[in-house]
Amino acid sequence: MNKKIIVTDVDGVLLNWEDAFQIWMEHQGFEKVKKHKFIYNAAEQFGLSTEEGKKWVRIFNQSAAIGFLPPLRDAQEIVKLLSKNYGYRFVICTSLSTDKAAQELRTRNLEKYFGNVFEEYVYLGTGADKDDALYKLAKKYRGCYWVEDKVENAYAGEKVEFKPVVMEHGYNMHNEHPFFVAKNWEDIYNHIIDNEVKPKTYER
Repeated sequence: MNKKIIVTDVDGVLLNWEDAFQIWMEHQGFEKVKKHKFIYNAAEQFGLSTEEGKKWVRIFNQSAAIGFLPPLRDAQEIVKLLSKNYGYRFVICTSLSTDKAAQELRTRNLEKYFGNVFEEYVYLGTGADKDDALYKLAKKYRGCYWVEDKVENAYAGEKVEFKPVVMEHGYNMHNEHPFFVAKNWEDIYNHIIDNEVKPKTYER
C-alpha cells in the first residue's frame, strides 16, 4: 500500500464546479429551482428533463469556462500542505469529458492552483460511472484514501479497498453512509494525519 497517494475527484472536491455551472446556466437564460443547493442532479436544479440536464452539463464541461473553475473552500492551501509536509501525491479520477481540449483545460486549471502535486489524471466521460476506473487504480494504489462528493462513488471506492472520504455539500449531507465526512480539506488533513502519521493540526 502506498500511503503517499490520495485518489480524488475534482468537481465538488478540489474545484467549485457547482457554483460555476449555476452562474453559466443563468447566463444561458435558465433559472434555479428553490432548494437547488440540496439537489445533486443538475437537471433537477434547473427544472430540466434528465436528458436536457445531461446535455447542458456536457456543453459546459466542454466549454472554455471549464478551464477557469475556482478552488473549493480551502482545497488549494491544504492540498499543498499535504504535499509539502508529508509528501502526498494526488491521483485524479473525474467524470469530466472524453474531449481532449476539455481535459487539457482541466489539467491546466488544476496545476494553476495546486502546482506539481498530481501523479496521474484519469478522465472519464461526462457523468460516467467510476467503478472500472477505481478498480484499475486500486491495483496500483491499494488502500489509499478516496475523496468524493457523490456517495455512490464513495461506495465504489470502498469495494476496491480504498478508504472513502465524503466532501459535504447540501445535496449529500442527509445521505446515510459509514464514511468519514469532511466539511473542508482541513478536516481531511487532520483525519489523514491522525490515522496515518501522528496527531497533528495543520501547519501553514
